[in-house]
Amino acid sequence: MDIVAKARNYAVSEIEQYGAPTLIAFEISEKKALELAKKLKADVTIVHLGIMLMDVKLGQAMKENKLREHVAMSSLAAKEFLKESKLDEATKKKIINCIEAHHKAVPFSCLESEICANADCYRFMTPKGFLSFLASLGKRDGTFEAKLKLAEEKLDEKYDILSLDICKKELEGHYQNLKRLIADAKVE
Repeated sequence: MDIVAKARNYAVSEIEQYGAPTLIAFEISEKKALELAKKLKADVTIVHLGIMLMDVKLGQAMKENKLREHVAMSSLAAKEFLKESKLDEATKKKIINCIEAHHKAVPFSCLESEICANADCYRFMTPKGFLSFLASLGKRDGTFEAKLKLAEEKLDEKYDILSLDICKKELEGHYQNLKRLIADAKVE
């Protein structure tokens, strides 16, 4: 089994074990990342590994009430996972940057990490991704208003992360429509 297939199996097993991210969200960002990598002539393997490993420990972090640490946890897990690979160190560093930069907490060191961060936005900024996120919030405690506020905050966070013109153009209409939908949902 090649490294990409192993990474996908690893990520999916974490999703199955912990329930986050949802498989729908995972597949939305994976599909968009690969599409962008090809369109922008980036290294498809780096993008594919980065997008699959960027939230590999999200579910565990949520279960352990360490959500803010999920990027660091995913980075550490990815470093361990990549130790066994035959990838060169420069490639591994780019993959780790895909993980560590996907919330823009650290700068993008390569096009591939920028692609992963932008592809991650599709999990929350497309109708399917947004509704999937809302559905996942339904499993948590809290009021409808609190969940709607969290969903809007996530939508705005991802909007601010967008950096690729192609993604900004593609998602702007969805963003505006979702913001209107949220505003309408707040009115009683």
